[in-house]
Amino acid sequence: MKKIIHLSDLHVGYRDLGKRFLVIVERLRDFVKVNAREFVIVITGDLVDNANYQDSYEYLKLGFECLKQAGFEDILVVPGNHDYGTGNKGDKKFVKIFQDHFFKDEADYPIKNIIQDVAFIGLDSMMSELHWYDKIWAEGELGKDQLLKLRNILEGEDVRACKKRVIYLHHHPFDARPVHQLKDSRKLKKVLMDAMGKGISVDAILYGHNHEGKSNNGKWGIKRCYDGGSSTMKPRPRAVSKVPWYQVHSSIRVIDIGNDDVSSDQAIEYTYEK
Repeated sequence: MKKIIHLSDLHVGYRDLGKRFLVIVERLRDFVKVNAREFVIVITGDLVDNANYQDSYEYLKLGFECLKQAGFEDILVVPGNHDYGTGNKGDKKFVKIFQDHFFKDEADYPIKNIIQDVAFIGLDSMMSELHWYDKIWAEGELGKDQLLKLRNILEGEDVRACKKRVIYLHHHPFDARPVHQLKDSRKLKKVLMDAMGKGISVDAILYGHNHEGKSNNGKWGIKRCYDGGSSTMKPRPRAVSKVPWYQVHSSIRVIDIGNDDVSSDQAIEYTYEK
């Protein structure tokens, strides 16, 4: 069973974060050496900092090509609020642009990938957050249709037959904050807990958005609940950068999903030139 490398909130295009992303790529190549095929990379949104600047994707393209050359066969992504706009204002036109960069065909969320007996289910937490009346601020919403599809996917025979199930999305499902929360997190909780009540385990939920890198292991009865932080350490505005609960962390985790002992998970440390 493959292990997971969880990245989040790269924000390529902001200052020198494109170069920091390439540093991370090199660290990952060094970390896995010749065993890259044993890992799945999951990136939980905000790959770019501002979707209006398409040159940001050149850094991502270069980094992804290097990862592929190193042997990483599976790189899974979902969008964040910055991937569909500026971060505080979204636009539906960026949905297709994002998909054209990362998917061969039009992405239909939830995205399901079954890789070595593990079902990876990616959610678009911006799907219902691009209407004229709610596309501002940094909130997320999955929407009724996506949640219904998620329920059906979890109860499908192929996903039931998997040994493990991993849910990944951008917006934080637990720590609700004004203008930043996942607005229908309670509905997501119900879908997941209903599935678990039917004997369909949810073994990990991966997310980003808050940049804090915290774990909420055990929430909703899910053993692994990880905020990926900001892998490139995008700084906060000075006004809030020193507030303890707004500190930025990079939590590039290697998750041994086949091991029920969460202490088997580890962090990849890296440094970059300031």
